[in-house]
Parts: sequence; structure tokens; C-alpha cells
Amino acid sequence: MDVATVYAGSMSNGVPEFRLGSVLSTSFTATLTERAGHPVERIPTPARLIDWLGVYGLVIQRCSAIQLAAARALREAIHLIATASARGADLPPSSVSLINAFSAAGRGSAALTREGQKVWKLPESTALEDALGVIAADAIEIVSGQREGRLALCASPTCRAAFFDTSRSRSRRWCDMNTCGNRQKKARLQAARRR
Repeated sequence: MDVATVYAGSMSNGVPEFRLGSVLSTSFTATLTERAGHPVERIPTPARLIDWLGVYGLVIQRCSAIQLAAARALREAIHLIATASARGADLPPSSVSLINAFSAAGRGSAALTREGQKVWKLPESTALEDALGVIAADAIEIVSGQREGRLALCASPTCRAAFFDTSRSRSRRWCDMNTCGNRQKKARLQAARRR
């Protein structure tokens, strides 16, 4: 994906839309948003996790409640290391161990498309662990500096999401301009009008 953010899903069934970005692992952490405010869980059920993975081409057939809990544990480990990295702090050892374990357990492999894009291929009889292994490997790539960009934290006081800034100046302030950025702009305008 080359767009900053794509939205998928529907609020009509009461489930919040996905926030999808161009970096797999930080997009995965965005399945829980508004972390510093009123958290919004965007993968509340195993079926929603299957849907989210499918958007990224990580197609799996089944997911149990126990596997959903494991996926959420990986999500939180990635969020913790991304946040620590963005702050220049030491990475939490337990999170590093968990991410390494998921990466080692996965059997996904990188493949190149005719258009020169990297995609992930999962075994035919893939399990959730293979898809989570791909996400863990992606997190390792960005935290270890293998990709050009920097980890940053959203400037929204209620969001504070970790995101991977690939802008030319590396000065992006918001995880997503369409949500957090616009919300902050509106708040500033309303404050200015009140004055």
C-alpha cells in the first residue's frame, strides 16, 4: 500500500472502521486507537482480526479467542517497543522476547510482484501464527533501522499512537492527518473563535 491511510470496514454493525497505513506493524498497533483517551478496540472478535489480516494479503481461515488474545499480546509488544524506540528509551526485554518468538514461529516469506512491490506469501495451510510472524518480522525491520524513516508518536494527547514517519523531513506530527490531525486543527480553530 502506498497511501498514508485507507479505511476499511463499517460502523453500521457497531464495529469501528480499521485505520490502515503503509507500514504493516504500526498499522497493526492501530487496531487499538485512542490509547491515552477512551480506547477503541478495532479487532474485538476473531472474525475482525481475520478481516484485518486479509486487507494486508495475510489470508487465514480460522482464528480462536485464544489466538486473538495472542495477537493482541503481540500488538501491545510492538506498541511498547515502537514507543520506546520513538522516545529513545531502552526496549522492554519482555516485548523484545515476545516479538522474536512470534517472528521465529512464522513461516511467511517475502515475495516480489511484477510491479516491484514486496508482498508476503503464507503457506497454503497457513495458521494465524504465520501471519503474526510476518507482522513481528516487519516490526523488527522498522525498529532495527532497516527501513528509511523514523518511529514517532502521534501529537494528539488522546491518541499517542506510534507510527513510522517516512516523510521527506521526518517531521510528521500525527499518526493520521484525516483523524488526529484534523481533530487537533478543529480544536485549535474552535479555541481561537472562543477567544
